[in-house]
Parts: sequence; C-alpha cells; structure tokens
Amino acid sequence: MKGVILAGGTGTRLHPLTRITNKHLLPIYDRPMVTYSIEALVSAGVTELMLVTGGTHAGEFLRLLGNGHEYGIDRLLYAYQERPGGIAEALGLTERFVDGDQVVVMLADNVVERSIRTAVTNFRAQGTGARILLSRIDDPAHLRHLGVPELDGDGKVVRILEKPDDPPSAFGVTGIYFYDAGVYEVIPTLEPSGRGELEITDVNNFYIREGAMRYDVIEGFWGDAGESIDAYYEVNDFVRTHGANKG
Repeated sequence: MKGVILAGGTGTRLHPLTRITNKHLLPIYDRPMVTYSIEALVSAGVTELMLVTGGTHAGEFLRLLGNGHEYGIDRLLYAYQERPGGIAEALGLTERFVDGDQVVVMLADNVVERSIRTAVTNFRAQGTGARILLSRIDDPAHLRHLGVPELDGDGKVVRILEKPDDPPSAFGVTGIYFYDAGVYEVIPTLEPSGRGELEITDVNNFYIREGAMRYDVIEGFWGDAGESIDAYYEVNDFVRTHGANKG
C-alpha cells in the first residue's frame, strides 16, 4: 500500500498565518503540522509516500523532510499542484507513484489521537473498493461544516452530504481515505464543483453507488487543524496535553 499526503491549498481559513508559509508547516505543539500525518502513516506500516503540495512555499517541504529517512519513510517523492484544483485533482497527480497499488490518502492538516493501523489492515484485507474513516461528532453545528454520511438501517453508507444544513448522522468524514487503483479512472470523469474544484466527496459517492465503500469509526480525538483558527488552536491544545498517533 502506498501513502499520499496532501499538503496543498491556499490556507485562507488560517490567514494571516498562511501569508508567510504553507499551513501544513505551521507548528502543532512542538513540530510542524505535516509531520503528524507522516507519523500516522509510517506507524501504521505505510512507508512509501508521496507528498503533494503547491504554491510559493513548496520548496520548504523538501528542506524540512529531505528524503524522509529521518521520519521512518523508506521512499519519499514529491508532486506539485500548479493551482488549487481540489483534493481529487491533487490525488490524480499521484497515479504513476501508486502504480496499480492500494493507496491511503491523508490530508496533512488532520491529526488523530489513535493509530490508524487497524484501518490500514482492514483495507488490505478488503482488497478492492474504498474505505473512509469517520469520527463521531456530537455538535450538529460542527457537522454542518463537514462531509456527513447518511447511513441505512444496516449501517451501510448511502451517500455523503457536504456541509448539510440537516446532518443525517452524528459522524463526520475525516480527511483519511483508502482507494484501490480504480480511483484513477474515476477522477477524470468528475465535473468541477461550483468552486471550480474536483471534489473528493464525488469520488467517495461514486464508490458508494458501486456498493464498494466501507468505513471504520476512529477511536479518540480527531481534529482538522486547517478548518479554522479556533480548530487550529484546539488541535494544538489537545496534542500538547494528550499526544497523537498513540498505539
């Protein structure tokens, strides 16, 4: 299984901090944000990684990470997204790297308390299709800012709604996704959303319609440090007190 870390975007929700650097290079407690997603993947046994970034600060990732060996990475490659065209477009840049393998995709502003090794093991056993990680969110106002799955009576995902006014469940879709190599055939069929981007929710809904989507509910804390300034400091405070990526 290959790992893809998506560290692009303009980071407008964290302005003015992101006027001087990529948001994924901002500190979470005592180290750069991006290193938490690297740690999550490496500690789960995924050690061949590609980092996708863009913008004027892309070179800083190379200065920070180098060949990745210091972080337990066996092979680290980089890809450059020329414009903010969406998560799905960024994933499309990694096709040659993944080379027909399974892939786990992690947004570099996502931080989790517990290891994702179980989900990696589950997807390896699943073999084909897709898998998403959900987090229970008890605050409906927060859910209205996330992708939210609608579940049927058997617990299967019926569809994912993006930022719904009336959330159909108490779960948010985290920025951690698993796909088979068929995802690279799905991405070229997508139409840009109203904001001109290729949306990962459309990829996930494709797999749902095909009956090929499974999910795990993560244990412990999950935070999107890029969601807002408040969320950024919430993640900082949690990691300072409790740590991250614990086994």
